[in-house]
Parts: sequence; C-alpha cells; structure tokens
Amino acid sequence: MDAIDRRLLRLLHEDARTTYHDLGRAVRLSANTVSERVRRLRTSGVVKAYRAELDPSALGRRLVMMSDVRLREGMERSVFEDGVREVPQVVSGSRVTGEYDFQIRVVCVDAAEFEGVVDVLKRDHGVRELRSRLVLHDIEIDPSRLLDL
Repeated sequence: MDAIDRRLLRLLHEDARTTYHDLGRAVRLSANTVSERVRRLRTSGVVKAYRAELDPSALGRRLVMMSDVRLREGMERSVFEDGVREVPQVVSGSRVTGEYDFQIRVVCVDAAEFEGVVDVLKRDHGVRELRSRLVLHDIEIDPSRLLDL
C-alpha cells in the first residue's frame, strides 16, 4: 500500500459514495486506475464494506447502554453470538477477556425497553449476568488515522 492508496482510503472513509472520477481527480489518476486500486483494496480486505451509518437517536433510540455479559455455565459462545444477532436492540458486541465473556451495546427508547431486552437475553440467550452502564456520549475517533502509522 502506497501513499496514493492511503489517500484513496481517507477519501473513501470521508464519503464512500465518492465517484472514481472525483477520487481520480483528487489523487491525479484516471478513474480506471482508481477503480483498479479500490478493487485491489477490497480484494485484500483493507476495505471491508460500504454502508450508511445510522444514528440511533435520530430513530428515537436515545438510551444507549454498554453491558458486560457473563454466560451461564456450559453455554456455547457461538450459540450466544448467533442468538444475540436476533435481538434488534443489540447493535454491536465483542468477545472480551476478563471476568465477563462479552460486551454488547444496546440502544433503546427507554428504560422499560432495556429491561425487556435484559429479560430476553437472560431467558432466551444463556445470559447469567449483565453489568450495564449508561453511555453519556461517544468520543468520535477517526479510524483512518491508522493510515499514518
């Protein structure tokens, strides 16, 4: 990956809908050359996906909780992972080290909805214990800064 690839990645990170023509103009290459470079970046796995980023609060989901999850004894991690994908309020999750098995991010309309999610996780998805914290605000950190390393 050279400096041009890094510049293309920064531009795509800012706006993934930028045309190859506009990208080419920004890096002084033809649209066809840019297209080939972007294809190579996708094929190599550097670019994982293009998607619209949704704002949960704009969708009426202003209660955001981070929950540490401990599974019941004998519960298969893969079964939990498959099951938690079926809970629409869970928008992300990570397998973690330490005393808990996972950390999940849950977005809800209110505390009553969150309580219902907790009940579903415990009843249907092998959760033994949750330790939850209210997210006050997120810190925006641009992952494209990795390109400078």
